[in-house]
Amino acid sequence: MSGEVAARAPKPGKGGGLRRPKRRVTIRIDMTPMVDIAFLLLIFYMVTTVFSMPQAMEINLPPKEQTDPIDIKESNLLTIRVDELGRFWWNLKIPTPDNLPIYLPSAPKPDTVAYVLDSDTLIGLLREQNTKNSKLSTLVLIHRDATYKDLVNILDDIDLLERSWNAFTAKQLDVEVEDIPKERKFSYRFAMGEWESRDDKIIQSAAEQAMERGEL
Repeated sequence: MSGEVAARAPKPGKGGGLRRPKRRVTIRIDMTPMVDIAFLLLIFYMVTTVFSMPQAMEINLPPKEQTDPIDIKESNLLTIRVDELGRFWWNLKIPTPDNLPIYLPSAPKPDTVAYVLDSDTLIGLLREQNTKNSKLSTLVLIHRDATYKDLVNILDDIDLLERSWNAFTAKQLDVEVEDIPKERKFSYRFAMGEWESRDDKIIQSAAEQAMERGEL
């Protein structure tokens, strides 16, 4: 910055005394250099900033010609349901009055939020059930009024489980993940199903049972 000093002319005194008038000094600051520096910094940051790339989820879909149904034993079926409130429920086999879906507890949350998925709990459930049954298949059913985020959360947790599982296997075999033998490599088996009216009745009965146990 640079400054210029300008001297003001003294005002005439009131009397005819010999007192010497005071000189007042005014400082004017030139802001032009600071504005130039601000614009140079702005241009610098605009040029050097790396913008975040859009994140996309890769989903491997089966070929269109593969339409033959695959029979799965009831004992090898795990069903994950997401109701209209975004709450997660799970059960093994076909639901019956004695085998209703189990409520997956919410993560710590503020009072203004109804439910928050605990990813660690979901991943722990999927890991436990797949460890017990190597032939397990998962069916995911999402309510028509649920949010797209619920689907993304499930797919993210499945992908994370698959990666961590194969990383652990590779460490045991002392090889790279891509070098794991095909028979040892873990590939999560799951499918998306359509939410039907009977699923509303199943979740309603499961919620009543959960309320009796004090879970809701």
